[in-house]
Amino acid sequence: MVEHDVLGVTRDAYDAMALTYAQMFRDSLQDSPLDRAMLDAFAAVVIAGGGGRVADLGCGPGHVTAYLAELGLPAFGLDVSPAMIELAREAYPDLRFDVGTMTALTIADGTLAGALSRWSIIHTPPPVVPTILAEFHRVLAPGGHLLLCFSATENPSHPTQVFDHTVAPAYRWWPDHLATLLRDAGLTEVARMIRQPEPTDRRQFESVHLLARKP
Repeated sequence: MVEHDVLGVTRDAYDAMALTYAQMFRDSLQDSPLDRAMLDAFAAVVIAGGGGRVADLGCGPGHVTAYLAELGLPAFGLDVSPAMIELAREAYPDLRFDVGTMTALTIADGTLAGALSRWSIIHTPPPVVPTILAEFHRVLAPGGHLLLCFSATENPSHPTQVFDHTVAPAYRWWPDHLATLLRDAGLTEVARMIRQPEPTDRRQFESVHLLARKP
């Protein structure tokens, strides 16, 4: 019940501010060269592994999905917010976008070469995150890669921490703690990047990018 309540609150909140959010973040990658570098590296390892479909899970208005497509990936997007999906379809009519939830992905087992979860798990209550990671493992093909992005807590004594997100309740994670959950889900960490907040960041927290692989 709690999971569905949180999901509904998050969906309704993003529906309400979808247009504002899209306008705020449409060009955000231009201001984040390190974020782009991790997306580029993610695309490179997926292509080097033979390529295949890639899902942008929590795609919002679709700008990152489009960037992955520009890098040569057959990318599609999924988001819990119907309003976000409508905006993504309007902005990028040549790409596929669907409404869905990360706890129950409508994607067949082992069919993805890559999955991106870019600041999309932050609204998930910590007890539910292992369920989402298990779904990521399920839909990835052997050798497939996951890029997981989130905001970090300040020290290991706070493995998770609630923060005041402008849209919906959200959580930060200690990187090693989330890396352990990835390992428990059967995903092997390949690389990580932790960067300090940039002047253009709306949240002045360290940003974490964890790249993992399904053996």
